Amino acid sequence: MVDYLVSLVGIPFYSMMNNFIKRIGVMNCVMLLVVLSIIILSEYLFLSGKKLDAIFMAFWAPTILGFMNYLKYKK
Repeated sequence: MVDYLVSLVGIPFYSMMNNFIKRIGVMNCVMLLVVLSIIILSEYLFLSGKKLDAIFMAFWAPTILGFMNYLKYKK
């Protein structure tokens, strides 16, 4: 399946990922994965009926992204 997508796009997937990681940095990639996992967990909690817990978890994603922006522009 991945080979089909690679041939469809014309650029190898691992090459695109390496360029992305080099461009934004390893730590930012880790933080983006954390944010993505928080969003997924929040959606799971919301759909399982724990709405207040989901809202509490959902507030952390933009907070982390804002902190990342603060550290980026502090330099």
